[in-house]
Amino acid sequence: MNEEVSSFIDSLNQPWKVEVCNQLRHLVHKTIPEVEERIQYKKPHFLKNGQYAAVISPSKDAIAFMIMNASDLDVPKGFEGPTERKWLKIREGDSPDYDLLSQLLNQASSSF
Repeated sequence: MNEEVSSFIDSLNQPWKVEVCNQLRHLVHKTIPEVEERIQYKKPHFLKNGQYAAVISPSKDAIAFMIMNASDLDVPKGFEGPTERKWLKIREGDSPDYDLLSQLLNQASSSF
C-alpha cells in the first residue's frame, strides 16, 4: 500500500472519515488484488492496468466513493454522477453496503 495514501487517510479530521476511507481502501484491494494506488488531484486514486478504477473523495460532510467505467452498471438508488462514473456519498452514521460496492467495482473493472 502507498504511504502517501496512508498518510492522507490518517490526516482526515474526523475518526469516522478515517474508518470509512480505510474500509473502502481495503475493499478496493480485496476486489482488485493487483490495484495500484496513488494520490492524484489531492485524493486517493486506484488504478487497474493503468486505468482508473475508483476514487475516494472526502468532503466537509461526506466521503464519496467513485467507481469509474460505470456505463454498464445497474446502480441502485442513491448513486450520483454521469454515465461513465458513479459515486455514493457516505455520511457519518451511514451503513454502506460494502459487498454491493465490491460487486459494482468488480463488474466495472473487469474489462481492463
